[in-house]
Amino acid sequence: MANKDLTGKNIVFGLQHTFVMFGATVLVPILTGLDVGVTLFAAGIGTLLFHVITKFKVPVFLGSSFAYIPGIIAIGASQGLAYALGGIVVSGFLYIIVSIIFRYVKYENLHKILPPHVTGPMIIMIGLILAPVAIQNANGTNSPAIAQAIGVNGCWLVALVTFATGVFVKIGFPKFGWKFASNLPVLIALVVGYVFSMILGIIDFSAVSKAAFIGIPHFTFPKFSVSAITVMVPIAIVTMVEHFGDILAIGNVVGQDFIKDPGIKRTLLGDGLATSLAGLIGGPANTTYSENTGAIALTGVSNPIIMRIAAIFAIFLSLIPKFTAIIGTIPAPVIGGISILLFGMISSIGIKNMVDAKVNLSNPKLLMVSASMLVLGLGGATFYLGPVQLSGLGLAAIFGIVLNAILRPKDITLSEG
Repeated sequence: MANKDLTGKNIVFGLQHTFVMFGATVLVPILTGLDVGVTLFAAGIGTLLFHVITKFKVPVFLGSSFAYIPGIIAIGASQGLAYALGGIVVSGFLYIIVSIIFRYVKYENLHKILPPHVTGPMIIMIGLILAPVAIQNANGTNSPAIAQAIGVNGCWLVALVTFATGVFVKIGFPKFGWKFASNLPVLIALVVGYVFSMILGIIDFSAVSKAAFIGIPHFTFPKFSVSAITVMVPIAIVTMVEHFGDILAIGNVVGQDFIKDPGIKRTLLGDGLATSLAGLIGGPANTTYSENTGAIALTGVSNPIIMRIAAIFAIFLSLIPKFTAIIGTIPAPVIGGISILLFGMISSIGIKNMVDAKVNLSNPKLLMVSASMLVLGLGGATFYLGPVQLSGLGLAAIFGIVLNAILRPKDITLSEG
């Protein structure tokens, strides 16, 4: 960390980023039975490792991968969570192998494989696939106790108060000369939503009272079996495709080509090593986060040091169960309200990507590629190739890449047409 960047403002931005990443990061261990403290510790250490490998250039925070949840649950039930961790370790090795292969693939060829009419829909889908999660949080589906206490309309009220706060902070604060505060829409919206929830009496503090002030995460070492590895490793194929989409999306937000510099070979290597490290100490697989992209787009703050500060906060939080429990009391409708902004921002970036590239959508071949990707990615299609299950973004991306290679469209941009 450069001392000149380690300012009070950046520390506040880093704290905000920690709040944005926290909910999704801890949801994976909650659903799978892994330790929350270890998960936060692994996310923090993995993010710092990623930044070292990518020359401190890419504004990324690595969080828990949702793609591995079915595999972790299945292996945990049949063999034990330690064997699922072993599968995660080996999955990270696949990233490393692919990153080595990409060292010998020319940069120009990468963009031929991933043209704007393929990457644009990928980025759009990242946000739209997450959209139901935002709505389920906002309407109380993911918090039945809160929905029962204040009703669905009450949940929506909390979400809309949070949403409106975020919009007002970003749009209204600059008019009052509060430029710094206008870059904190997520943090301020979460605080306002939380206080409003306290007034409504829907926050349960029982977990906070039971939690210790200081505690060491319960690190667990992996065990290995062939059957567990064959279940977990194919999942990495899907998450690597998602990795491409996230790196492209972040690059579009900040106006830099991270596929070229520091290179996809380095970002894949960083993600893979972070995933293997997480599995070695008892955490879920790490991955580049779409929430990270949404936060950068919304706040306009993209200095990579902020993500490193957030990583340090995550490590710090992993050692303070009491504070972790407090963060865990943030009601789902509050998270849902701010997620409407965050996830919508990601999809909007995908549209902007295609507009900026002047994609010629009057070309029927381009329309076929983009249209089929959107339907397959959002429609719930699932294909099985042996032990490999392809669905969602992974299926759509692979299908789009293959279909584009078969159709070989010309006149891709309006300028060429």
